Amino acid sequence: MSDHTHGTHTTSAADSAEAFWDDRYQQSGRLWSGEPNAALVRETEGLAPGSALDLGCGEGGDAIWLARQGWRVTATDISGVALGRAAEHAARAQVADRVDWQRHDLGTSFPAGGYDLVSAQFLHSLHEMPREQILRGAAAAVTDGGTLLIVGHMGFPAWETEPHPGVDFPSPQKVLAALDLPAGQWDVLVCDTHEHALTAPDGEPSTRTNYTVKLRRRPLDR
Repeated sequence: MSDHTHGTHTTSAADSAEAFWDDRYQQSGRLWSGEPNAALVRETEGLAPGSALDLGCGEGGDAIWLARQGWRVTATDISGVALGRAAEHAARAQVADRVDWQRHDLGTSFPAGGYDLVSAQFLHSLHEMPREQILRGAAAAVTDGGTLLIVGHMGFPAWETEPHPGVDFPSPQKVLAALDLPAGQWDVLVCDTHEHALTAPDGEPSTRTNYTVKLRRRPLDR
């Protein structure tokens, strides 16, 4: 779910998360650019393709890019509308056979298996979501020697006039601490913030502060 906090949608207790995201995707023919997130491209450079899990895949930009690089991808989202579009995009990109699209509310169900790469790009929501629980599940799904990549926002964009107080934007250090990883089993490769250049709705150039947490699960001693 790339940049899932763009916009000013609100929810009520009666709204389900599935309905919220399906409705959001139905309001536009394409919600995201279709391009892979820059941090994913940067941080997976040099990794040998294997099995990958894309959490909150949206319309499939990251999953399709990974498939083009030779990864076998399991891509999951809560929105059936988004997954339908993603599957169409994958077919046009001729990588449909390399991506398994799965619908999950990650707070209640999670893809089975282990993966060489687990990616959570901008896993934010205006709807209530147990994010720390989901990210701990992401860590548990990483195979020995594999990589966990978490990228997120540090706050709303500068042009957001009505920020939503219920949305949490933790620091990368807090994200790392909340994973509660066993001592001696992981290497922290990146835990930092960076500025991302983007264009505001009025066409003016802007920036937004994001963070990257990249971890490698140590391989078992042979």
